[in-house]
Amino acid sequence: MSEWKETEYGKMPITWSLRKVNDIKGVDRRSMAMGPFGSNIKAENFVEKGVPVIRGTNMNYYKNVGGKFVYLTEEKADELIGSNCKAGDLVFTHRGTIGQVALIPSGKFDRYVISQSGMKLTVNPEIINNEFLFYFFKSEYGQHPILKNEAQVGVPSISNPLTSLKQIEVHVPSLLEQTAIASILSSLDDKIDLLHRQNKTLEQLAETLFRQWFVEEVEESWARSEIGKVLKTELGGTPSTIIPEYWDGNIPWINSGEINKFRIIEPTRCITQLGLEKSNTKLLPIGTTVIAITGATLGQISLLEIEACANQSVVGIIPTNEIPSEFVFLWVKHKLVGIIANVDIPGKLTT
Repeated sequence: MSEWKETEYGKMPITWSLRKVNDIKGVDRRSMAMGPFGSNIKAENFVEKGVPVIRGTNMNYYKNVGGKFVYLTEEKADELIGSNCKAGDLVFTHRGTIGQVALIPSGKFDRYVISQSGMKLTVNPEIINNEFLFYFFKSEYGQHPILKNEAQVGVPSISNPLTSLKQIEVHVPSLLEQTAIASILSSLDDKIDLLHRQNKTLEQLAETLFRQWFVEEVEESWARSEIGKVLKTELGGTPSTIIPEYWDGNIPWINSGEINKFRIIEPTRCITQLGLEKSNTKLLPIGTTVIAITGATLGQISLLEIEACANQSVVGIIPTNEIPSEFVFLWVKHKLVGIIANVDIPGKLTT
C-alpha cells in the first residue's frame, strides 16, 4: 500500500520523484531547441512537398500535430538541423498562442521542422514516457508554469522560453505507472475526439440551416445594423504574471488557445479579484461568443459555457435578450472573415 506525501498538487505517492525537465530530456545536445530565427524561414522557402514545418495552426488538435502543413526542401531542413524534430518529440509554442503542446506522431514523416514560434523537447525514454509528459503539460499543473512566464507587452510570448521550460518541475512515477496513466488518458482522448467530430457535424448542419433562414431567405423588412451598435464587444487582457496576488484566485481566465475548443467549459487559469481590477481584462458572461484575433488560433471561434475573462488575443461579443447567444455565434461564424478584418486596436468590432 502506497504512502503519501503532500505536494503543491495535493497528495502523491512518496515513490514519485520530483524532476526538472532539464533532468528528463534526452542525452543529445539538441534534445531541447527553439525554432529558427524568422529570417531563416521565408515564404519563398516553401515547396509543395518535402519536410513539414510545424506552426501553431498544426497544434490545434487533441494530441498529435496535424492539419495542413507547409514544406521545406530536404536541403533547407538540413540547414536548420537544430530545429528538426522527430516522432515522439513534444513541441510547444512560445509565441502567439502560448500554452499549446503536441506530440510528433510516428509513421507520417521522417522528420519535421519547428517554426520560429515553437520549441521542441526530446525526452530520455529511460526516465520518462513522452505521452505521460504530454498529458502533464496539457493539465492545469503543466500549463501553470508555462503561462506564468508570459511576457506582458505586445504579442503573447514566454520570457526566456527554453530556460523557463528546463526549470519546470514534474512529479515522475515509475515507467510502468507512467505507461498505464498515459494509456488511460489516451483512451479518453480518443473518445473526446470522436464526440468532437460528431459535434462538428451537428454544428455544420446548424450553420446550413442558419444560412438558409437568415441569409438566403432574408426579408427586406428586417433591420440592418453594426455589431457595435446592437451588441457589446470586449477585448481581453492579461494581469501581470510577475505579481502572484493577481493569480490563482477563483475567477476563470482563458487564453486564445482555448478558442479552438467546441465549447469552453473550463479556464486556462484563474485570476483574483485584484488581478481583474488591475488589468484590462473583463469578465464575460455565459453565452459570450469569443474570437481569437491574433496568433495561431486567429479566426477561431467558440462559445463560453462559463463566466470567464480572456487575454488580449480574444474579443468577446456579448448576447442580449433580443439577440440570443446561439444566433450571435452562428452569425459571427458566417461573417467571420469580414469581422476579423474590422477588429481595430481597442478590440471594438466595426462590421
